[in-house]
This record gives sequence, structure tokens and C-alpha cells, in this order.
Amino acid sequence: MRPARGHADPAESARRGLSRGRPASSGSEVWLSGGVEIGDWAVLLTAATAAGWVDAVVGGGGLIVLPTLFVVAPGIAPQTALGTNKLAAVAGTSASVLTFARKVPMRWRVLLPAAAIAAGAAAVGAAAVSLIDRELFVPIVMVVLVGVAVFVTLRPSIGVTLATHPPTRRKVVLTVALAAGLIGFYDGLLGPGTGTFLIITFATLLGTEFVRAAAMAKVINCGSNLGALLFFGATGHILWALGAGMAVANVLGAVVGARMALRKGAEFVRIVLLVVVIGMVIRLGWQQFG
Repeated sequence: MRPARGHADPAESARRGLSRGRPASSGSEVWLSGGVEIGDWAVLLTAATAAGWVDAVVGGGGLIVLPTLFVVAPGIAPQTALGTNKLAAVAGTSASVLTFARKVPMRWRVLLPAAAIAAGAAAVGAAAVSLIDRELFVPIVMVVLVGVAVFVTLRPSIGVTLATHPPTRRKVVLTVALAAGLIGFYDGLLGPGTGTFLIITFATLLGTEFVRAAAMAKVINCGSNLGALLFFGATGHILWALGAGMAVANVLGAVVGARMALRKGAEFVRIVLLVVVIGMVIRLGWQQFG
């Protein structure tokens, strides 16, 4: 979870020493990997692989990578952690989109403009991080996630069977565009569960089964990740070498996750979604009240 205020310079954070007891890093090390030691790379790459898998299936991978970054490099600026994670996430969501697109029909004329909307909204959300007290949002997000878990549990047919009456094109366009704008802004501002919220939105409002909803969500999420990445990159909050290594691992996890979702179907996605939602509630609750 990100602090609400401040844009700490990543180089300055590293000069103070990213990990307790470690010497300060040189300028090139700061720009590339923020002084993260070689032994910690294995931990981060493992986390990035797991996050790619979770993101591809139901979303929520950021709750794996970001805490790991803060444990490995406790002095890292929050914006730098977010920017570095977005570099990995863009690669992973792009790989998921390509994997899903081979098997799932995509409405590109609807999804690509929506991805552009999500990119702009996420950039605005990222820019608003220092202006909004995001601590107020966490309890709201937790309540929404609990509601999602209860809803999916009590309505087992949601996302598993297709709607009896397919939605009109107008409803699809409006729903996808609004979801891209609102959830894209949330992704830039806070982030956890972006893919999950998109999947639930498409399954509930459009009657889309979970696998297709996940495929649609990845296109929108790719846009929101890119928008936030551009903002963090422009403000110097990305550790490029570290992010690139995590991106490779994230792609690996994303491809495996997308293929599993395609192979195992909607019921598998539904079960993973419930597990991830419960995990997000516990994680956010620990961060907020622990």
C-alpha cells in the first residue's frame, strides 16, 4: 500500500541505503536496481512470477510484488516501488493478452479504445497519489472486496454460464468504457484488485463467463498499467534493470496462468478469484489495522 503523500527521489532513497545495514549505492546502481543485492533478486523474481500467474487468472498480483519489494528494500520510495512493479506488470499483462487472444474472441474495436481510456485514467490516478489521502480508500476497498466474495459465493452461476440474453452493443461499449475509466483511475491511485474488479464487472453487468471476462480485463489492465508506467517513468520512479528482470519473470507466470485459465475453464477462475479476494482482504486489513 502506498503512502498518501510525498514523491521521494529514488536516488536519494538509495543513497540513504535501501536495506538496513547495507552501504549506499552508486548513481548507476540506483538508476538500475536501487542497490538491491544479488541474493534478493531470487526472491523478487519468484514473487514476480507468482504475481504474473495470479494477475493472468484473476488479478491482484501487485499484492505479492509490492510487499516483497518493501521487505527486500525497506528504504525504497513508494512511487519507485510502484513504477518498478508497473514495468513488470505491463510485460505480464501484454503476454496474457496475446495468450488469451489466440483462443478467446476479442472485441478489439471496443477494447482498444477502452484500454486507451484506462491508460489516461491511470496516469491521472498516479498523479493524484500525493493529493489524496488514500488511507481513506482502503476500508472502502475492503468492504467492496468482501461484497464481491459474498456475491460470487451466493451466485455460483455468475461467470460460469453465459447470459441468456446477450447484451446490446451499446451496453457493452458503455460498460467497458466506464469500467476502463473508473477502475483505470483506481489502478493508478491504489491498485490492488484492478483485474478482479474488471472481471466481476464484465461477468455481472454483461453476463460474460469468467475466462472471457479475464481476457477482456487483461486488455484494459494492460492500458492502465501502461498509463501509470508512463507517469512514473516521466517522474524518474523506475528501477529499470530490476524492473526488466521482474518483467521476464512476470511474463513467464502470466503465460502459465493464462494457459491454465483457458484449459481449466470458468469454474477454476471462480475458485481462484474467491481465494485471491479473501487474500486481498486479509492483506489490506493487516496493512491498515495491523
